[in-house]
Amino acid sequence: MAKKGRYSGIGGQAVLEGIMMKNKEKYAVAVRRPDGGISVEVDNHRGILPGSKVKEIPFVRGIFNFIDSLVLGMKCLNFSASFYEEEPGGEEGDSGQQKPKNETGEKLMSALVTCFAVVLALGIFVVLPYYLTSLLKNSLRNQSLMAIIEGVVRILIFILYIWGISLMKDIRRLYRYHGAEHKCINCIERGRPLTPSNVMRSSRLHKRCGTSFIFFVFLVSIVLFFFIRVENPVARVAIRIALMPVVAGISYEIIRLAGRTDNIFIQILSAPGMAIQRMTTKEPDESMVEVAIAAVEAVFDWKQYLRDNFGYEAENLETGEG
Repeated sequence: MAKKGRYSGIGGQAVLEGIMMKNKEKYAVAVRRPDGGISVEVDNHRGILPGSKVKEIPFVRGIFNFIDSLVLGMKCLNFSASFYEEEPGGEEGDSGQQKPKNETGEKLMSALVTCFAVVLALGIFVVLPYYLTSLLKNSLRNQSLMAIIEGVVRILIFILYIWGISLMKDIRRLYRYHGAEHKCINCIERGRPLTPSNVMRSSRLHKRCGTSFIFFVFLVSIVLFFFIRVENPVARVAIRIALMPVVAGISYEIIRLAGRTDNIFIQILSAPGMAIQRMTTKEPDESMVEVAIAAVEAVFDWKQYLRDNFGYEAENLETGEG
């Protein structure tokens, strides 16, 4: 009989040929090296304003969590990419080990890339939908209807964007690692020992996925932007951008609740995001699952978790019985 899922607190992200898994402040990046081995880096990430009580305030903590996730995600992507930067016979060497890096330069470049990514995202998913919808203003005088259409256009652009980048070979492979990440978390939260066979038969969809978070961002933005009644086009765009931290804060609380609740209302609310995840996750192979398991085990004691939450005996964990 299937076990009811329980919140584990771990989350992750797919990177180039690998997985990042995070548990509280501790994170691990596991990467499949070109030589076939797996490299794992474990570190702590406290983010901005570490230890501040402000980061625990509902609807505010989501803003900090979003920023911290962007920074950590870019750092982990850089780490995974470093294994594939050098051509064969280059400075990286046959062992697949990294050459010394200029950390200051890396941090500066990472910050610039992150800022550029945020600006680009705002342009594509905030400014562009508003501009396209504004083309209808002469035929549609109802501002409420315009706000709804703008939200629908925003979601359609997002879906087209996901579909477009999925045509790239590297992105398709990234989506497979994304699936491996979800499968590991689902395996644990459904009370199964973390073995390759158990992970492979687990679902690749998860309610706490970043894809679902983005969908909630779009959904919340429709509601908030619905009440904006400013005639000046520049002011309307500026208000939309200024409200994005508020939108992110509300969306974080929704997805946080979704990760801890299985009631029918939450399932209905999560359904569209879960459907979009079918595009952003693909079925991994067992070698990808092995990388994901390595990342989980570096930051999370899943055996103790199963004992505490599902009453497993030690011998069952050793044999992998689920």
